[in-house]
Amino acid sequence: MLLVTKIFYFEMAHAIHGYAGACKNIHGHSYELEVTVSGCTTKDEYILAPGFIIDFKELKQLVTDSIIRTIDHKLVLSQDYIAEHPSIRSQENLVMLGAEPTAENLLIHFQQILLQALPSGSKLVELKLYETKDSFARWIDTTTLSYY
Repeated sequence: MLLVTKIFYFEMAHAIHGYAGACKNIHGHSYELEVTVSGCTTKDEYILAPGFIIDFKELKQLVTDSIIRTIDHKLVLSQDYIAEHPSIRSQENLVMLGAEPTAENLLIHFQQILLQALPSGSKLVELKLYETKDSFARWIDTTTLSYY
């Protein structure tokens, strides 16, 4: 199985509503997002010209336009957090998420976006989101687990 991965970096602030620890307060992270894509074939044959599963340049543009530009240097909060802190609505960089903006929920959100955005012939296989340099969440397409 051939896989290609592109890595993206972004800055984002968030808070976790209903959490008892320090993360209940607005704080930020320098995130690293790894996006891994495969071709839709499992044959061990060369890929026809131009020879890409997906061009790295195309993958970069797609992820940048659909994800990075929407959250980089933004404050991402859940509907529940905003409902409890209505004055926060005045923040010009506010992005509302339907769930708490944990690394896990962000991956689910990114996965939903990318499944719609990827061109036919490319398959989203894995997403890995580093919240800090030593802590990450990972989403894997379970249909590809047999290949690992």
